[in-house]
Order: sequence, then structure tokens, then C-alpha cells
Amino acid sequence: MLTPTFNPNITLEIVQTWNRGTMAEALGIEVTAISEGCVVGQMPVDQRTRQPFGLLHGGASVALAETLGSIAGQLCVGEGEQIVGLEINANHLRAARSGIVTGTARALHIGARTQVWEIHIVDPTNKLVCVSRITLAVIKRAE
Repeated sequence: MLTPTFNPNITLEIVQTWNRGTMAEALGIEVTAISEGCVVGQMPVDQRTRQPFGLLHGGASVALAETLGSIAGQLCVGEGEQIVGLEINANHLRAARSGIVTGTARALHIGARTQVWEIHIVDPTNKLVCVSRITLAVIKRAE
């Protein structure tokens, strides 16, 4: 894994404001740490994030993965740039029924025009629930 350089002017407190009023906030996703080139966040397994059979919904896992990967990617771009998702995939490996799942995004590739991030999501016992990979494009920030 790479250890990308994050913008030192963007603090955890700033990042935590980015999800206000978004789907991530509605799902209870919270960024909890930014360190050593990775972004960590949590999401509850509750009525907002479960599928009809009581398990963590795969789409909720993907939403957590995309949120963390996108935030991590944004921390690596310069002024006047932003990231947008090109592709995301997920392998759902284990069911989660309750508690809080934790995701960690780490860089696989940081280029001038694309980035690839891998996100591991674990359950409260630290067992792997989902592995996701997101490809991001770096574009000029829309005015």
C-alpha cells in the first residue's frame, strides 16, 4: 500500500463537516480518523443500514466504502481539483447484524488523473465484512 500525502490544512474536524446533509449523515457514517495515509470511519448496523432479513445491507457497505475512499481521495488533490467516482466494487464476505462496522481506506494508486483506493470494512470483533475498491478521477473543481 502507498502512503499518500494528505493536505495538511484539512483537519479531521473539517472532514467531519463534509457529510452534513448528505446520504452519509442519513446512514450514520462518521469519519473517526485521518492518519498515515488512511481514512477511517464507522457506521451503525441499525434500521437505516439493514436489509429486510436483518443483515447489514450491501448497499450500505458500499456507501461507507465510497464515502471513505472519496474523502481520502479529496485529501490528496490540489487547489482547484476535486475527485469523482469512476467505478466501485465490493465483495461481501461476512454478515453483520448489529453494532458498528468500521471501514479503513488505503491507497493503491495515486496518479495525476486517477486514484484507486481499497476499503476494508470490519465488524465489532474485527472480522472482515467487506472489501471494496474504488477508482476516482481527478477533475477541475466545478465553480
